[in-house]
Amino acid sequence: MPGAGKSTVTRLVAARLPRSARIDGDQISRLIVGGRVGALGEPADEAARQVDLCNRNLCVLANNVSDAGFTPVIDWVIPDRRQLDFFVSLLPARQVLFVVLTPGIEVCRYRNTIRDPRERFDFDGYEALDAGMKRELGACGWWFDTAALTPDQTADQVIREARHRAVVS
Repeated sequence: MPGAGKSTVTRLVAARLPRSARIDGDQISRLIVGGRVGALGEPADEAARQVDLCNRNLCVLANNVSDAGFTPVIDWVIPDRRQLDFFVSLLPARQVLFVVLTPGIEVCRYRNTIRDPRERFDFDGYEALDAGMKRELGACGWWFDTAALTPDQTADQVIREARHRAVVS
């Protein structure tokens, strides 16, 4: 969710790995300039088409950097099983680790409010996103409660434990 710490933690995780690339889904989605429709925008069918295009581009880039000997660390929201399955299908030769940072809705809301105004994400769907993700993805990967951890502690724990706790099956 917005404010969960995805961008901060993926930057820290990638910086701690010896050979890595951080792949930012927001940046990839913003490659579309003319005709861009955000993930929650209208028309909904075009928004979904552009999300699928972004997902495809994220996976192609992840495969390319992995083939070059780097660990890809993707910063992106995977809200449902369909999108997770799509990722896994496009990364067939890779071990996919799925970490969901879950500091709680109130922590996410608060963190979003204290961001630089240019980085805030106007979002009022926390409850629906949380419920939907838990319903569809609750048994997938590692749901990591980070509410009491600093970003550095979170990144360190992701590096130590993700290979054992976050494998997608």
